[in-house]
Amino acid sequence: MNLRTILSVLFRVILPVLVGLVFLVGVIAWLSGVFTEKIAPGRTATVAARTLPPGAETSDVHEITQPYVAEAIGTLKAANRTEIAARVMARITDVHVKAGDTVERGDELVLLDPRDFQAKVNQAQAAATAAQAALQQAQQDYDTDAELIREKVIAQTRFDQTTTALNIAKAKVDQANQTVAEAKVMLQYTTIQAPLPGTVVDRLAEPGDLASPGIPLIVLYDPSSLRLEVPVMENLAGKLRPGDELTVQIEALGNEKVTATVDEIVPQAQAASRSFLVKVKLPKVPGAFEGLFGKLLIPAGERRHLCLDQRAVQTIGQLQFVEVVRDDETLERRFVKLGREGMPGRVEVISGLEPNETVLLQPAAGTDPQAGKEASND
Repeated sequence: MNLRTILSVLFRVILPVLVGLVFLVGVIAWLSGVFTEKIAPGRTATVAARTLPPGAETSDVHEITQPYVAEAIGTLKAANRTEIAARVMARITDVHVKAGDTVERGDELVLLDPRDFQAKVNQAQAAATAAQAALQQAQQDYDTDAELIREKVIAQTRFDQTTTALNIAKAKVDQANQTVAEAKVMLQYTTIQAPLPGTVVDRLAEPGDLASPGIPLIVLYDPSSLRLEVPVMENLAGKLRPGDELTVQIEALGNEKVTATVDEIVPQAQAASRSFLVKVKLPKVPGAFEGLFGKLLIPAGERRHLCLDQRAVQTIGQLQFVEVVRDDETLERRFVKLGREGMPGRVEVISGLEPNETVLLQPAAGTDPQAGKEASND
């Protein structure tokens, strides 16, 4: 292959690739703004600078340190919650309570049909009466044979048989009495009573239903045993101990805050949420029920943040901004992101301002009309 052929191949293959590559680099540079005139950093006045009005009220942005409280969300549950079931199988004849009723220990809740159990009591009592009669006869035979054995009229074998018969009669009487007691206990089970004072949560049976052992009929709980069960992040749960007093906020009761005591910390972390289940015992709170939403406020140290007078904040739609006073007493409109309200009239600033900057306070009657007009023009 001669030199001319090599040059021909280079011009036909490599040169178009190089041209395309240079074109591609040029397009990328153009899209990146390489050939566009740059604007130097700094403020550019597009409109006439607004100056601080004479006599206007201003306020400084302060940096403060406050205790930080973390919120953990949980649900109210009762420590003493009872599902009441029948101990015997029988037809339900009456239910004396409904959901929401308050009961005391020993109050009748459910009545079962007692006829079968009453019949068993009667049978047991009849058997006990027969056993008592047999015992009396055996005692008379024993007394007679005891006199005769002293006079050596009967053989010792007969006396031994009489003694055995007496012992058997006594055992049958004891057995019959135990059967009567057992039958009476089964009869008592037909009247289901409240084992503890509390509030009925649910009524799961109606007259005519068949009650079976182990199947709940009534659910009740003790309102005085309410606890807030809440998952707490492991970094905060490690600082808590049983007996610690914390604040609980219940939103359904008008954000009422009560002082509660840490009752139990389940010693097992939940792998998915990296949290521990903390149970906090509440005092008796009127109107509190199981299932209500609650917040546990946990001290989590201190944090520094900016504090701004709320009168400096202006709102347009969903945007919030303030007028910052520069060193030359001109105003700069700056959008801000606000956080929680702190002390009355002050609000946390998340972004948009720096410590010790000065902001213009708006008149108490509302936003300055001129500022609102300029905002709309912007």
